[in-house]
Order: sequence, then C-alpha cells, then structure tokens
Amino acid sequence: MVVNLINERDRNLARALVEENGFSFEEDYDLLVGKFEDGELVATAARSHNVFKMICIRQSHRGGGCLGALVTALINSCAYSDIRNFFIFTTLENRGAFEHLNFFPLVSHGNICLLEYGQGLLSYLQQHRELRLAGSNGAVVVNCNPFTLGHRYLIETAAAQVDHLYIFVVREDRSLFPFDVRMALVRAGTADLDNVSVLDTSDYAVSQVTFPGYFLKQDDDRLQLQMEIDLLLFARKIAPFFGITRRFIGTEPYCRTTRSYSDTMPRILGPEGIQTIQLERKLSADTPISAFRVRKALKNENYEALRKLVPATTLEFLRSAEGRKLLTASKNYRRRH
Repeated sequence: MVVNLINERDRNLARALVEENGFSFEEDYDLLVGKFEDGELVATAARSHNVFKMICIRQSHRGGGCLGALVTALINSCAYSDIRNFFIFTTLENRGAFEHLNFFPLVSHGNICLLEYGQGLLSYLQQHRELRLAGSNGAVVVNCNPFTLGHRYLIETAAAQVDHLYIFVVREDRSLFPFDVRMALVRAGTADLDNVSVLDTSDYAVSQVTFPGYFLKQDDDRLQLQMEIDLLLFARKIAPFFGITRRFIGTEPYCRTTRSYSDTMPRILGPEGIQTIQLERKLSADTPISAFRVRKALKNENYEALRKLVPATTLEFLRSAEGRKLLTASKNYRRRH
C-alpha cells in the first residue's frame, strides 16, 4: 500500500533512499509518497505540481508492482487537484518502464528523458493546426508581465523580418498578471500586425515542467539542464510543426537566469536548424524597458512613467477596475518575472 510521507521520520527515510540511488532529494514537492514492507521503506516518489520526480525503488523490489503503485498514487493525486497533464523526468535506461505505464517520450538529452502521460503535446499541436502557414516563420516566447513597449518593439521588429511570427505567451500562472490578462494584453497590443499569431505555450515552453528555474531559484547545473531540455523540446516538437526557423530574443541587462537562457539558445537551437536572432532592447530615458520597471511604476502609482513604458492598450487596462486590483497585489510582489 502506498502512503503519504508526512512526518519527519518518513521524510528522512525517503531522503536516504533517494540519495542511496544517486539522486538529490528535492524539497520543492507538493506530495511525497512511499511504500513500506515489514517496516522498511522500499519505494518512494514525489509530485511537484504536474511533475513526477524522485521515483526510487530498492533494488530488491524492482521488477514487481512498486513502480505502478507509486505512479498510480501520483496520478490519483493529480485528479484530486484537477491536474490533467503530468510529466516525468527519468534516465534513458528507465524510459521503457514508464512507456509501459502510458508515458510517451517528448525529448531526450544526454541520459535524461522527459515523458508525458498520454498525448497532451499532440493534442496541443492539433488544436493550433489552422495556424500553420508556409513561408519563412519566426517565433518569440514571452511572459509579458505585463505587455510593454519593449515587447511591442521586439515583436514588431521580428515580424518585419519574417513572413509570419508566432508569439508564444507563457501560460504558467506564477506572475503578478494572470495568464488570461497577459494573453489579452498581448493580443490587444499586437492587433494591428497582420502577420502574427498569438498562442499560449501550454506546458511545453518556459513552464514549471520544462523550466521551473525561470520562476524559482535553482542550482546552476540543474538550471542549465532545464534550459537545454526546454529549448530542445521547442526545437524538435514545436518549431517543426509551425515551420519555425528563427527565434527572436531581446538583450537581457537585468536577469542572470534569462540572460543565461538567451546565451544557451544558439548552441542548442543552431544544430536543430533554428537561427537565434537577438535584438537590442528598446530604451526609455536611456534605460532598457522591462516589465520589472512597469511593475515598479505601478506599485508607486506613477502613471506618468507608465505612459512611457507601456502601449495605450496596457495603460488602459492598468487604469481599469481590474487593473487597480493588481495595483494592490503589486505592493507585495517581489519576483523579477
């Protein structure tokens, strides 16, 4: 029987089992479960939102039903939390065991493989099949927390260099501005551009699955692996579907993580046939425009500064009743993104 590991003793047993298997015990989990036999913890697993991790089974109990029992417990917990898509990182040698449990490989990198339960990626792509267009296509992946004149400049400049530009808006809801608001602001702020399509990233780009370090501090090695997997997934699954051969980014003067991600792009995307094109950030008062500056001005209710940083469509929202609610929330918002 699989049980939740709640008390400190059980957590320490799980930590020991994970470390015995050569993995690091990660504290950022929502659920930790395990299986005991004769008082001994023989298997453990964890879930962080929709990512299954730290699945470890004692050598003496492998090949039986432990893996299936652990995964079933995690899947059931997703159902209780209304999580419909879930993923797992594992080694290539263990990939087959998870494929037998209805997990499908998304991308492999080195000895690591990212798998998804079911066919969520295929469904995501098919939902957007009407957006597929021939020609020279490019892409930007943006969070837009909120949409600024800097974003507008990046998108407008990129769109002028391709036949069609796909604007992927990060769906992960870990920003001050909720996803539906960010999506609406991007649509409103680019409505006059004839050759762009705005769509969400779902779980497949800059998400808690592929790139949690964008939202939460991670150690450097783990962060680098996340960046590379995120970019490979884009290059091998998303870009070919939409015929994307160029990815545009802005220069990053502020955030070390985003700058490292941008620096990684040419090395990972280039061999996959995708050119990375970096554009200088738009300036305001000789300083690069950033969403961070916008949120700071919003927090200070400096609408004069906001007029120089955001398009009219974003400013109109910030002055609305809904925007005023976010003004209150911004007082306690501390994240860079």
